[in-house]
Amino acid sequence: MFDLIAPILTIFVIILGLTIFLSFVPIGLWISALAAGVNVGIFNLVGMRLRRVVPSRIVSPLIKARKAGLGLTVNQLEAHYLAGGNVDRVINSLIAAQRAEIDLSFERAAAIDLAGRDVLEAVQMSVNPKVIETPVIAAVAKDGIEVKAKARVTVRANIARLVGGAGEETIIARVGEGIVTTVGSSETHKEVLENPDSISRTVLNKGLDSGTAFEILSIDIADVDVGRNIGAQLQTDQAEADKRIAQAKAEERRAMAVAKEQEMKASVQEMRAKVVEAEAEVPKAMADALRTGNLGVMDYFGMQNIQADTQMRDTISKSGKIDVTDKNNK
Repeated sequence: MFDLIAPILTIFVIILGLTIFLSFVPIGLWISALAAGVNVGIFNLVGMRLRRVVPSRIVSPLIKARKAGLGLTVNQLEAHYLAGGNVDRVINSLIAAQRAEIDLSFERAAAIDLAGRDVLEAVQMSVNPKVIETPVIAAVAKDGIEVKAKARVTVRANIARLVGGAGEETIIARVGEGIVTTVGSSETHKEVLENPDSISRTVLNKGLDSGTAFEILSIDIADVDVGRNIGAQLQTDQAEADKRIAQAKAEERRAMAVAKEQEMKASVQEMRAKVVEAEAEVPKAMADALRTGNLGVMDYFGMQNIQADTQMRDTISKSGKIDVTDKNNK
């Protein structure tokens, strides 16, 4: 019985060991590398497992690169993978650049990939330029008429400036600034409508692609429209503001006049009060003069006669003026 169990256990241990070995060491991948002429040893694959590197992510791109004639090593691809890069995308970009005769090294492609840019898309854009369409940009000419323009910018990726270069938003902003400057320097909006290509020429000559990851090939004005009369609107707003200021100043003068009138009325009432007060003192003074003998009775009656005569003359003069006016009217 013991002689039967021992061979079974030996076979089981051998099968278990082979299973563990085959699961840890990708024999199929090693055979594919040998068939493709890529020198990758078993111990290299075991080392990738120990370094927590997926062997297929290294060996498959390496086979692709070797078939394309790229002289890359396992250590280069593994280092890029450990740095967090996309090895397969870098290899594809190098193959595309080689076919398009674009000077692109593995170190630069890896740096572009680690910078967060799609290096394969950049290579494709170098071969096939991209068209960026700007939003509608409004600018005002010197005659006050608003001009709305839309541009199409044809750009090509600049491989040398992909790391650290500005993106599409900067291109759109600079083109918009150039359009506003060009339209603003035009004497009339008709000049812009007659020669829209003057905008593209002026903007293109400004070197807007400096410091960006792109090279501007052309700037084409897709659409030009006339907008509002900004100058007239500003003049209208200014006139309205001037009118409100004038109204405010007039209201201020009116308020000052009303205050002055009230002050004068108060002064007149104060003077009248003083006159009435003075007139009230006259009888008292006359009574005191009569009592002290400074004024005689005859003098008092004489003064009364003079006052009555003065009132009569005043009445006659007023009635005479009325008669003369009536005669003239007749």
